Amino acid sequence: MNIEQRLFDLRKSKNLSQEELAEKLGVTRQTISKWETGQSTPDFDKIIPLCEIYGISADELLIGKTQGKVEGIHNNTGPETDNKNSVANEQNRTKKAIGISIGVLLYFVAVAWITISVPFGGMDPVLSSGIFMLICGVATFVTVLSAILFKTGEKKTKKSPQNKMFKQISEIIALVVLVIYLVVSFLTMAWGITWIMWVVYALVMQIIRLVFSLRGVEVEE
Repeated sequence: MNIEQRLFDLRKSKNLSQEELAEKLGVTRQTISKWETGQSTPDFDKIIPLCEIYGISADELLIGKTQGKVEGIHNNTGPETDNKNSVANEQNRTKKAIGISIGVLLYFVAVAWITISVPFGGMDPVLSSGIFMLICGVATFVTVLSAILFKTGEKKTKKSPQNKMFKQISEIIALVVLVIYLVVSFLTMAWGITWIMWVVYALVMQIIRLVFSLRGVEVEE
Protein backbone atom coordinates (compact mmCIF):
# COMPACT_ATOMS: atom_id res chain seq x y z
CA MET A 1 0.00 0.00 0.00
CA ASN A 2 1.43 3.39 -0.99
CA ILE A 3 1.54 6.40 1.28
CA GLU A 4 -1.33 8.25 -0.40
CA GLN A 5 -3.67 5.28 0.07
CA ARG A 6 -2.49 4.93 3.66
CA LEU A 7 -3.22 8.61 4.34
CA PHE A 8 -6.68 8.24 2.85
CA ASP A 9 -7.47 5.10 4.87
CA LEU A 10 -6.20 6.61 8.11
CA ARG A 11 -8.33 9.71 7.69
CA LYS A 12 -11.40 7.60 6.95
CA SER A 13 -10.71 5.41 9.99
CA LYS A 14 -10.90 8.52 12.17
CA ASN A 15 -14.09 9.70 10.43
CA LEU A 16 -12.44 12.97 9.50
CA SER A 17 -13.25 15.01 6.43
CA GLN A 18 -10.48 16.65 4.45
CA GLU A 19 -11.61 20.02 5.80
CA GLU A 20 -11.48 18.83 9.42
CA LEU A 21 -8.03 17.31 9.02
CA ALA A 22 -6.78 20.41 7.20
CA GLU A 23 -7.99 22.58 10.08
CA LYS A 24 -6.18 20.42 12.65
CA LEU A 25 -2.94 20.62 10.67
CA GLY A 26 -3.20 24.26 9.69
CA VAL A 27 -3.20 23.57 5.94
CA THR A 28 -5.74 23.85 3.14
CA ARG A 29 -8.16 21.13 2.04
CA GLN A 30 -6.41 21.12 -1.34
CA THR A 31 -3.17 20.16 0.40
CA ILE A 32 -4.83 17.13 2.01
CA SER A 33 -6.29 16.18 -1.38
CA LYS A 34 -2.86 16.35 -3.02
CA TRP A 35 -1.39 14.09 -0.32
CA GLU A 36 -4.12 11.51 -0.82
CA THR A 37 -3.84 11.54 -4.62
CA GLY A 38 -0.05 11.27 -4.69
CA GLN A 39 0.53 14.74 -6.14
CA SER A 40 2.69 15.65 -3.15
CA THR A 41 3.83 14.26 0.20
CA PRO A 42 3.44 15.79 3.68
CA ASP A 43 6.10 18.29 4.66
CA PHE A 44 8.55 17.33 7.40
CA ASP A 45 6.81 19.49 10.01
CA LYS A 46 3.45 17.79 9.34
CA ILE A 47 4.62 14.20 9.90
CA ILE A 48 4.54 14.34 13.70
CA PRO A 49 1.13 16.07 13.92
CA LEU A 50 -0.30 13.46 11.52
CA CYS A 51 1.09 10.65 13.67
CA GLU A 52 -0.39 12.23 16.80
CA ILE A 53 -3.81 12.57 15.19
CA TYR A 54 -3.82 8.97 13.99
CA GLY A 55 -2.03 7.51 17.04
CA ILE A 56 0.73 5.81 15.05
CA SER A 57 4.49 6.07 14.66
CA ALA A 58 6.29 7.81 11.81
CA ASP A 59 7.41 4.42 10.45
CA GLU A 60 3.82 3.20 10.37
CA LEU A 61 2.72 6.33 8.55
CA LEU A 62 5.51 6.48 5.98
CA ILE A 63 6.29 2.78 5.51
CA GLY A 64 3.23 0.85 6.67
CA LYS A 65 2.64 -1.66 9.44
CA THR A 66 2.88 -4.76 7.29
CA GLN A 67 6.22 -4.10 5.61
CA GLY A 68 8.24 -5.99 8.21
CA LYS A 69 5.96 -9.06 7.89
CA VAL A 70 6.17 -9.08 4.09
CA GLU A 71 9.97 -8.86 4.16
CA GLY A 72 10.09 -11.67 6.69
CA ILE A 73 8.11 -13.95 4.36
CA HIS A 74 10.34 -13.22 1.38
CA ASN A 75 13.49 -13.80 3.41
CA ASN A 76 12.14 -16.98 5.06
CA THR A 77 12.62 -15.56 8.54
CA GLY A 78 10.44 -16.21 11.54
CA PRO A 79 9.34 -14.11 14.52
CA GLU A 80 12.43 -15.03 16.54
CA THR A 81 14.78 -13.87 13.79
CA ASP A 82 12.77 -10.72 13.29
CA ASN A 83 12.98 -9.96 17.02
CA LYS A 84 16.74 -10.47 17.05
CA ASN A 85 17.13 -8.24 14.02
CA SER A 86 14.94 -5.61 15.62
CA VAL A 87 17.02 -5.64 18.81
CA ALA A 88 20.27 -5.45 16.82
CA ASN A 89 18.91 -2.63 14.67
CA GLU A 90 17.79 -0.71 17.73
CA GLN A 91 21.19 -1.11 19.37
CA ASN A 92 22.97 0.03 16.22
CA ARG A 93 20.57 2.95 15.89
CA THR A 94 21.36 4.01 19.46
CA LYS A 95 25.12 3.71 18.92
CA LYS A 96 24.87 5.61 15.66
CA ALA A 97 22.87 8.38 17.33
CA ILE A 98 25.48 8.61 20.11
CA GLY A 99 28.30 8.81 17.55
CA ILE A 100 26.58 11.54 15.55
CA SER A 101 25.78 13.40 18.78
CA ILE A 102 29.47 13.36 19.73
CA GLY A 103 30.32 14.66 16.25
CA VAL A 104 27.79 17.49 16.62
CA LEU A 105 29.17 18.34 20.07
CA LEU A 106 32.71 18.52 18.66
CA TYR A 107 31.52 20.91 15.95
CA PHE A 108 30.07 23.13 18.69
CA VAL A 109 33.39 22.95 20.54
CA ALA A 110 35.25 23.91 17.35
CA VAL A 111 33.04 26.95 16.76
CA ALA A 112 33.35 28.01 20.41
CA TRP A 113 37.12 27.59 20.25
CA ILE A 114 37.67 29.71 17.14
CA THR A 115 35.32 32.34 18.57
CA ILE A 116 37.08 32.88 21.90
CA SER A 117 40.68 31.64 21.51
CA VAL A 118 42.03 34.63 19.54
CA PRO A 119 40.06 37.65 20.79
CA PHE A 120 39.81 36.57 24.41
CA GLY A 121 42.67 34.10 24.83
CA GLY A 122 45.26 36.07 22.87
CA MET A 123 46.33 32.94 20.96
CA ASP A 124 48.18 33.10 17.66
CA PRO A 125 45.55 33.03 14.84
CA VAL A 126 47.42 30.40 12.85
CA LEU A 127 47.69 28.04 15.82
CA SER A 128 44.08 28.68 16.77
CA SER A 129 42.91 27.92 13.21
CA GLY A 130 44.98 24.73 13.18
CA ILE A 131 43.35 23.48 16.38
CA PHE A 132 39.96 24.47 15.00
CA MET A 133 40.52 22.41 11.84
CA LEU A 134 41.77 19.48 13.93
CA ILE A 135 38.60 19.47 16.05
CA CYS A 136 36.44 19.68 12.91
CA GLY A 137 38.39 16.78 11.40
CA VAL A 138 37.83 14.64 14.49
CA ALA A 139 34.13 15.55 14.47
CA THR A 140 33.80 14.55 10.82
CA PHE A 141 35.71 11.31 11.41
CA VAL A 142 33.49 10.33 14.35
CA THR A 143 30.31 11.13 12.41
CA VAL A 144 31.32 9.23 9.27
CA LEU A 145 32.66 6.26 11.24
CA SER A 146 29.42 6.01 13.23
CA ALA A 147 27.37 6.05 10.03
CA ILE A 148 29.50 3.27 8.51
CA LEU A 149 29.88 0.99 11.54
CA PHE A 150 26.38 1.12 12.95
CA LYS A 151 24.10 0.40 10.02
CA THR A 152 20.61 -0.69 10.98
CA GLY A 153 20.03 -2.94 8.01
CA GLU A 154 16.78 -1.15 7.17
CA LYS A 155 16.95 -0.70 3.42
CA LYS A 156 15.17 2.31 2.05
CA THR A 157 15.40 3.49 -1.51
CA LYS A 158 16.45 6.97 -2.50
CA LYS A 159 12.93 7.53 -3.75
CA SER A 160 11.36 6.91 -0.35
CA PRO A 161 9.46 9.84 1.21
CA GLN A 162 12.01 10.10 4.02
CA ASN A 163 14.97 10.44 1.66
CA LYS A 164 13.10 12.87 -0.56
CA MET A 165 12.33 14.95 2.50
CA PHE A 166 15.95 14.93 3.71
CA LYS A 167 17.22 15.82 0.24
CA GLN A 168 14.80 18.74 -0.04
CA ILE A 169 15.77 20.05 3.39
CA SER A 170 19.51 19.78 2.67
CA GLU A 171 19.17 21.51 -0.71
CA ILE A 172 17.17 24.40 0.75
CA ILE A 173 19.60 24.91 3.65
CA ALA A 174 22.62 24.71 1.32
CA LEU A 175 21.10 27.34 -0.98
CA VAL A 176 20.27 29.67 1.92
CA VAL A 177 23.77 29.35 3.40
CA LEU A 178 25.37 29.94 -0.02
CA VAL A 179 23.37 33.13 -0.58
CA ILE A 180 24.11 34.45 2.92
CA TYR A 181 27.79 33.53 2.57
CA LEU A 182 28.19 35.36 -0.75
CA VAL A 183 26.22 38.44 0.32
CA VAL A 184 28.01 38.84 3.65
CA SER A 185 31.43 38.11 2.14
CA PHE A 186 31.07 40.64 -0.66
CA LEU A 187 29.69 43.31 1.67
CA THR A 188 32.33 42.88 4.36
CA MET A 189 35.17 41.39 2.25
CA ALA A 190 35.92 39.26 5.30
CA TRP A 191 36.46 36.06 3.34
CA GLY A 192 38.83 34.77 5.98
CA ILE A 193 36.03 34.71 8.54
CA THR A 194 32.79 34.11 6.64
CA TRP A 195 33.85 30.60 5.61
CA ILE A 196 32.88 29.57 9.16
CA MET A 197 29.29 29.64 7.85
CA TRP A 198 29.99 26.32 6.13
CA VAL A 199 31.04 24.81 9.42
CA VAL A 200 27.72 25.97 10.85
CA TYR A 201 26.00 24.45 7.80
CA ALA A 202 27.72 21.11 8.43
CA LEU A 203 26.68 21.31 12.07
CA VAL A 204 23.04 21.98 11.19
CA MET A 205 22.97 19.10 8.70
CA GLN A 206 24.40 16.72 11.29
CA ILE A 207 21.69 17.75 13.74
CA ILE A 208 19.01 17.10 11.10
CA ARG A 209 20.61 13.74 10.26
CA LEU A 210 20.57 12.90 13.97
CA VAL A 211 16.85 13.67 14.17
CA PHE A 212 16.16 11.37 11.21
CA SER A 213 18.39 8.67 12.70
CA LEU A 214 16.62 8.78 16.07
CA ARG A 215 13.36 8.19 14.20
CA GLY A 216 14.81 5.11 12.54
CA VAL A 217 15.22 6.64 9.10
CA GLU A 218 18.31 5.79 7.05
CA VAL A 219 18.80 8.86 4.88
CA GLU A 220 20.85 8.84 1.69
CA GLU A 221 22.25 11.98 0.15
